[in-house]
Amino acid sequence: METLEFIIYPDGRVQEKVTGIIGASCAEVTAAIEAQLGQVLSQETTSEYFAQPVQQSVSAQAQTTYSEW
Repeated sequence: METLEFIIYPDGRVQEKVTGIIGASCAEVTAAIEAQLGQVLSQETTSEYFAQPVQQSVSAQAQTTYSEW
């Protein structure tokens, strides 16, 4: 599940935490929000940022042999 968590401090600072988004796409998700919030002072990437999305591929190969019985 994708979640965005915001902590707003009394001095106006906002801490944003993104979980459940794999790869650098979290930056795309949060770009519009960060633009409205103001200046970004720091960013820390998590292990999810460096993870690669899982891609599954299925290939099946059928082989039929006939007997001359």
